Amino acid sequence: MKNLNPLKTILLVECLKKAHIRIPGNYIYNITLKGFLKLTKNESSLVSKCITIGSGYGAGHADCAQYKYAIKNIPAFVEEDYLTAKSNYLSALNFELSEVRHFDGRVDKITKEWKDAELELKKDQRFGGQLRRGKDISQKINEVIAGISDPDEKARRIYNFIKTWYRWNETYGYFSEFGIKKAFDTKTGNIGDINLSLIAALNFGGLSADPMLLSTRKNGLPIELHPVLSDFNYVVARVVIGDQIYLLDASDPFLMFGMLPERCINGKGRVFTDKGSFWEEIKPKEKSKKITMLNLSLEQDGSFKGTIEHTYYGYRSVDQRKYIASFNSVEEYLNSVKKRLSSTEIISHEITGFDDFESNITEKFEVIIEGFDDLNKNNFLLNPFFTDKIESNPFKSNERLYPVDFGVPMERTMILTLNIPKEFELIGKPESNALALPNSGGKFLFDITPRENQLQINYSLVINKTVFHSQEYHYLKELYSRIIQTQQTDLVFSRKK
Repeated sequence: MKNLNPLKTILLVECLKKAHIRIPGNYIYNITLKGFLKLTKNESSLVSKCITIGSGYGAGHADCAQYKYAIKNIPAFVEEDYLTAKSNYLSALNFELSEVRHFDGRVDKITKEWKDAELELKKDQRFGGQLRRGKDISQKINEVIAGISDPDEKARRIYNFIKTWYRWNETYGYFSEFGIKKAFDTKTGNIGDINLSLIAALNFGGLSADPMLLSTRKNGLPIELHPVLSDFNYVVARVVIGDQIYLLDASDPFLMFGMLPERCINGKGRVFTDKGSFWEEIKPKEKSKKITMLNLSLEQDGSFKGTIEHTYYGYRSVDQRKYIASFNSVEEYLNSVKKRLSSTEIISHEITGFDDFESNITEKFEVIIEGFDDLNKNNFLLNPFFTDKIESNPFKSNERLYPVDFGVPMERTMILTLNIPKEFELIGKPESNALALPNSGGKFLFDITPRENQLQINYSLVINKTVFHSQEYHYLKELYSRIIQTQQTDLVFSRKK
């Protein structure tokens, strides 16, 4: 690449080995390096009169800036679990045209400053114009907050109303597609329609709400050095109540107040207020948490009888509610569970907390699980991980040059109380395990407590951090290796002599 086309505002050089680039001096570019590989060559120089425009007496000459970039020993990009957009990890040079300096002395500014982007959005009828249309839905909002003076309760009432009023049409965007009034009347719209309506409604209700533009996890991280509005594909509400800041998305009826969908947990968002704009980190306020309690007894016929109780919290409760709601009835959902657990007979099933989206959801099953043909033997092996067994390590590479991004913190706990016939005793078991990640990133705990004719098994996996850097990759890989090793080890029982 000798001469860069001045009309090409962004150039990506993916999987870069070597690039020699000449740019006419009257074209000024913002040049940024993306990805996690370092340049092994980064040189710049001036080339005189590299371009001639016109001919004869009126010909013009321009010097060029020459750049030489190189990266050595580029490894293949390996896609593993816990990635955001692929574009975040591929090494690339971004060239964005900033200004053009004409021979007659004129200067055309191409790249906007944030104050220009702020003014542009404020004047746009699809964005700023809609934020001023709270009066279009004022009658309903007044009904929703009638008699409410507490700001927190008022915000929750408005949020719950908006998220149950609309049906999202599965389209992203920070501009209103139909306009608040039409979207409200038809009860459907894109992300812009719904969340701009939410912001307008919150402000009409006397609360302090502003739009935050963001880029979803699959869309890639936005450039932070200067405004590139095309990097964003989503808008949410940022509301301040006292000393608390809440980020709200009303497109998903299953979300709790103050919870963004996982697709939105991606770096930073740009908040636009009447006084300007600023970047703010997007942090999840909830975990993806599941606790499983098993109380089982090994019967003389070789089966296991008892109860299994799953309790879901935070993001895991949202996922479970969505999954159950995807069926036409609880009975249909239960039939799918029975098909998935072919060796388990479900005697009864109970769900609590399903309709209260601000709380956890609990499912309790009374079950009979197939085990052994019979217990007329002297020894038998038992794997105690009846549920949530990790079959393979999600981290397979020898090294990883880019971060591991879990999105939200995670917690999985299993407590199994297992009653054993009195004629058997435990003679072999997995070793107790306690492994912690550096910097309080997470931990794995496993322990078996034998009692008379009973075992209690405690298993816990906690991931506290959402992003792990490449230097921490080996710790994560080892953590999951130890978990799998533990889960593949059987309990050994022998008939008492």
